[in-house]
Amino acid sequence: MSIDLMIEKIKEKNDTPISVGLDPKIDYIPNDIKNIISKKYGFGPKFAAKCLYEFNKGIIDAIYDIVPIVKIQSAYYELYGSEGIFTFADTINYAKMKGLYVIVDVKRNDIEETSEAYANAYLGKTNITYNSKFQAFGADSMTVNPYFGSDGIVPFINVCKKYSKSIFTIVKTSNKSSFEIQDLICEGVPLYEKIAHFVSEWGKDLIGKNNYSNIGAVIGATHPKVFKTLRKIMKKSYFLVPGCGAQGGSVKNISDAFNENGLGCIINASRSIICAHMKNNENYQNEARRETLKLSYDVKKLFS
Repeated sequence: MSIDLMIEKIKEKNDTPISVGLDPKIDYIPNDIKNIISKKYGFGPKFAAKCLYEFNKGIIDAIYDIVPIVKIQSAYYELYGSEGIFTFADTINYAKMKGLYVIVDVKRNDIEETSEAYANAYLGKTNITYNSKFQAFGADSMTVNPYFGSDGIVPFINVCKKYSKSIFTIVKTSNKSSFEIQDLICEGVPLYEKIAHFVSEWGKDLIGKNNYSNIGAVIGATHPKVFKTLRKIMKKSYFLVPGCGAQGGSVKNISDAFNENGLGCIINASRSIICAHMKNNENYQNEARRETLKLSYDVKKLFS
């Protein structure tokens, strides 16, 4: 089971339930990287994509021995067209080569056949001929949008079963205006609670040896009051919790996202780690590692 692999990696890294978000922009890249790349590629989209890749490799090299997971947001690569997509794929491959569990943050869904295509693209394999298959991206997990209903989710579940992968379903997002839709009252409860019940149901047949499902949930750290309720609904779902750091979420307020055994939650931090060097113009790898260790310390204080 994919979720068991993720838990094993968490335990291998000193029980550190942290994901580093690789969400780079060209503005975040140190000038020394830009200068080297520009001499070879000029200043077009290939330049930007190559800068992102070198930066990502540096971040991964700095943190792969202390965290188990990276989350790669596809939007920051799609910005640069086909060159950016190459960097997206290369970053996945490099992270996996370093032993990291890779979540791609793509928030995909559609009607059934299209969802099947998305699922196979990011997690599974694509049929080329009757006896030939191609792995497009090969991530371990991906984020999905539940608002097409069950027939849009089932293809992802099927691919999870077939290839031993996982998904994280949007339940309650970290952005300020999420309440406009996600908090609408539906049959007496907020809509996000109804989605949580679906997530629990979708995952009941994909429980691993650690008693967690391969169908997890995305819940923003900026809404700490919802964790207790959602944990009761989704007892066997892992929570992917973005929004700590730059978005204003606080680690100390999300203890209810974890189960009693200290499992059940991954805290993702992106800008607070990959942009740490911009505060004082220090080495970006050193600053990323320092910020990651600080976050790890803060998380472990929850259980001390």
